Amino acid sequence: MRITLLVIGKTNAQWLNSGIGIYTKRLLHYTRFEQVEIITPKHFKQLNSQQLKEAEGKLLLKYLEEADQVILLDERGKNYTSEDFADWLQKMMNAGTRHLVFAVGGAYGFSDEVYAAASGKLSLSAMTFSHQMVRLFFAEQLYRAFTILRNEPYHNS
Repeated sequence: MRITLLVIGKTNAQWLNSGIGIYTKRLLHYTRFEQVEIITPKHFKQLNSQQLKEAEGKLLLKYLEEADQVILLDERGKNYTSEDFADWLQKMMNAGTRHLVFAVGGAYGFSDEVYAAASGKLSLSAMTFSHQMVRLFFAEQLYRAFTILRNEPYHNS
């Protein structure tokens, strides 16, 4: 199975990029994983929040294929423990999912079109995090899930 983390915008903080890089490298031992940054044009800054969500949504949808399982990282998504997320991930692999795409929206979230294209929503926390920090938190949780599935000594129950 291939896993893609599809994100709107760049991560500017070097410490975040460093952390994301650490977990990206670790994940390659378990699966084909990549983070894809969708760079928004400069004129997007002139748009209101609804226009921005729609414009970012159109860009995001261009990266998706019909067979992709798309999961939005969204505050209104399903909450999992790390063990439950690992179990869910195993079910996706057992079901023969070829490409699992997790998407992080911009500052105002996702457009209605993106919600309609998604297979589900996942919440990392009831708290709100910056869309840049979510990338690191997600990469760590994905790595944790794979170590749980392999009974490796990373996660403590």
